[in-house]
Amino acid sequence: MKEETAIAKNKFLEYLQIEKNYSSYTIEFYQKDVEHFISFMIEQCIETLDQVEYFDARLYVTSLFEQKYARTSASRKISSLRSFFKFLLREKVVHDNPFALVIQPKKGRKLPSFLYEEEMNQLFASCDTSTPLGLRNLALMELLYATGIRVSECANIQINDLDLELSTLLVKGKGRKERYVPFGAFAAESIESYLGHARGKLIGSSEHPYVFVNARGGPLTARGIRYILNDIMNKASMSGKIHPHMFRHSFATHMLNNGADMRTVQELLGHSHLSSTQVYTHVTKDHLRKTYMNSHPRA
Repeated sequence: MKEETAIAKNKFLEYLQIEKNYSSYTIEFYQKDVEHFISFMIEQCIETLDQVEYFDARLYVTSLFEQKYARTSASRKISSLRSFFKFLLREKVVHDNPFALVIQPKKGRKLPSFLYEEEMNQLFASCDTSTPLGLRNLALMELLYATGIRVSECANIQINDLDLELSTLLVKGKGRKERYVPFGAFAAESIESYLGHARGKLIGSSEHPYVFVNARGGPLTARGIRYILNDIMNKASMSGKIHPHMFRHSFATHMLNNGADMRTVQELLGHSHLSSTQVYTHVTKDHLRKTYMNSHPRA
């Protein structure tokens, strides 16, 4: 990789972190996508970013399908590179955005996976609340399920963001957007128990404002949360893998199944567009059909 290309890549990553306020998890994907394209440039003997043309962009997309990348992965890479060259155009590193007119492959509509209420209860019951880590794990899961927040948002919660009297949480979401989300009695009880009996023991002499901490007392990262949830899944003897977004998906699905309107769920999830929330209607149709078949006298 030429020095100029490496500098351009690093400036783009700084822009995503500082100006766009993207999470480290999102930035990691952008970095991999840009580096993958730079490897393609080296293979094609393209020496500078300004030499990349529309034909090269099309050739790159073709190579993605030859390498059997899934449509979603190819679409993400194209989107990442379109943003990368848009930034380079702004910074006058290039004179054109070769990915501006590249058509992204249509994504197959993947329905969000979620846990049933019985499965959620099974996960909660698997926590050993006689230990500080068990109290933390229960509070973590209860809050994720009660609010539908993203794992990155959960990792960034600070003590002052919690209002236990009003049972509300100030969530700092994508692009510095803030929203208040309520939570119920189960989450409130588990959080109070964790803060009162476990966090102090875990944090020890460390000093930081983050609510959730790891076994060494430091702030719990998004990656740490994923590890904890997979570990809980294994201990609960449940089949399949769990991922943090399943709590978010379960929150949205259960809210809609129990009569919440779409706009409310959109606001609670922090979705900018209603179309992002509407995917859950496909999941809840199955519930509606079962309710109809069980309830209608002529079904």
